[in-house]
Amino acid sequence: MSGILIMDSLKNYKSPFPKMQTCPTDTPQVMSVSTKTVDPNFKRLLRLLDWPEPPSTVGHFHFSTSPRNCDYHLLSARDTYRIGETLEVVITARDHNGRHKEYGGDFFQAKLHSLALKAGVTGHVKDFGNGSYLATFLLPWPGEAEVHIRLIHSSEAVDVLKKKRESHPEKVYFHGFFQFNGSREVMECNIEMPGKLLCKYRDPVSGNTWQCVRPRKLPCDSLVYHSIGGYRRVTNNLEGSLLSDSVTDKIIPGKVPPINVISDSSSLGLTSSLSVCRPGQKSPQPSGFYYGDVWTSLTCLERHFPQPSDALACLNGKDIHMLGDSTLRQWFEYLEKFIPSLKRIDLHTNYYPGPLLAVDANAGLAMRYRSHGLPLRTSKTLISDLHYESVHLAGIGGGPHTIVVLTLWAHFTNYPVRVYLERLDRVRRAIASLLFRSPQTTVIIKSANTGDKLIHSSDWLSLQLDILLRAAFKGMAVTIVDAWDMTSCHYLPDDMHPGPPVVRNEVDLMLSYICPQ
Repeated sequence: MSGILIMDSLKNYKSPFPKMQTCPTDTPQVMSVSTKTVDPNFKRLLRLLDWPEPPSTVGHFHFSTSPRNCDYHLLSARDTYRIGETLEVVITARDHNGRHKEYGGDFFQAKLHSLALKAGVTGHVKDFGNGSYLATFLLPWPGEAEVHIRLIHSSEAVDVLKKKRESHPEKVYFHGFFQFNGSREVMECNIEMPGKLLCKYRDPVSGNTWQCVRPRKLPCDSLVYHSIGGYRRVTNNLEGSLLSDSVTDKIIPGKVPPINVISDSSSLGLTSSLSVCRPGQKSPQPSGFYYGDVWTSLTCLERHFPQPSDALACLNGKDIHMLGDSTLRQWFEYLEKFIPSLKRIDLHTNYYPGPLLAVDANAGLAMRYRSHGLPLRTSKTLISDLHYESVHLAGIGGGPHTIVVLTLWAHFTNYPVRVYLERLDRVRRAIASLLFRSPQTTVIIKSANTGDKLIHSSDWLSLQLDILLRAAFKGMAVTIVDAWDMTSCHYLPDDMHPGPPVVRNEVDLMLSYICPQ
C-alpha cells in the first residue's frame, strides 16, 4: 500500500477482469467466482486449476480417503537401477471401510529420499480419476533411495478447502486502528466486506482496494494502523473431521523397499547439457534435487557460494529490492547474517513487515526488504509502511545494478481466486513496465513453498496460487526460483518458514541468476 489512502466509491475502478456474480446464501459470502460470467482469458486461467471433485452423494467421514488404508507398490520392479532412469509407483486410495475409491482428487505428495545421504527429489503424481495414482521419480544420485508418500488431504477435504476459499474469505479478518484527537476505535477490515456502513479505500496508483467497518465517531481518513484480527471457524462437524489432524499430512504404508542406484560409464550426466542460469528458462519436472544437503538444479548450471566473500563479490554494487512475505524475508535475513560487512540501518519500523535496510557502503551494496501491501497477517503496524508491490515497482528506475526479488501468495490463500488474479495482473504489468524502461534489470520471483495444512493456508491452496503465479510470468524475462520443489523433498519437516539448509540453497540459486558466471 502506498503511503496515501484515498476515499473512493470504487465506481471508477476497472478491474482487469470482469466482476464476478455473487451467489445468494444464508452464510456470509462477499466474493465468489462463476465461470459463466467471465471472459475467455479468465476461463483459461481457471482451467489450469481444474481438480477432480468427489460425487455429491458422499456425505459421511467413512467414505473419505483413509491414509491408513491406502498403499503403494512398485511398478515393473527391477534388480538394478541407474542414475537418470525413472522409478514408477502405483498408489491405491481406499476409504475408512477399506473399499477402493472409485474417483480421484486426493492430494498426495511424493518424494524419493535418503536421510543418510541427505538427498531428496520430488515425485510427480498423476491422478487416473479412479482411485489409482502413478508417482514417477527421477533417480538422480548414486546409492540408497527410499520412496516416501504422504496423503496431505483427501479428495473430500480438498473439496471443503475449495468451497470455503470461494465462499468464506472472512475466515481471516483484520483490524484497522483509527485515531484522531486522542480518540481511538478498532474496527474490522478486509479486501471486501458486507454491509453499507463502510470506509472504502483505493490506492491512487495501483488501484488496489481495502475496506473497514466505519467507526462510530471517527472519520474514515483517521485509519493509522493495521493488524491481523483473527480466524473464524467456517466448517461444520463433518467438514472439520475431514480436515482434522488424524487424516491430514499422513504417511501412507507401502511395499517398496529401499533401492540402490548405481552409476557406470554409460550413465549420462544429468547436468552435462545445461547452460548457465538466465531469465526465462523453463524448469523441468523435477527442477532439481538434493545430494549431501546441496541443491543441484536441473534447469541451469547453478553456482554455490560457500564463503561470505563469494556472495559479496556477486552482490558488489547491487541495489536489491525484496518485496513479499516472511518467506522472502528469510532470504534477507540469511544474507544479512552470512555477509558480516552488511550492516542494518534502523528505520524504526515494525520488524516483521519492514521496511528493512542493510548496506555495505564499501561494496556499494544496498539490500532492502518490505512486505507486500494489504492483506497482510501481521502485528500492529503503520498503514503508511505497507506499500502495494506495483506502487513500489513503479518507483524503481532499474538498470544492470538493480535486482528485484518478489513473492506473492501466502497471504492470499484464503481468498477467492479472482482476488489473487487481479492482484497478480497488476504486479505483472508493473514488472513488464519496469523491464520495458530498464531491460537490464534482474527480476526474480520466488515461488510458493510447502508448509501449512490449515483451512485458510494449506499446501493445496498454495499450489493453486503457485500455478497461476507461474502462468502470469510465462514468456517474460524473469526468473522463477522453484521453492516448491526445494521444500517438498527436503528431510526437514514441512514448515511455512523452511530451515536454514533450505534457505541457503534457495539463496544460492537466486545468486546463480544474478551472477551466472
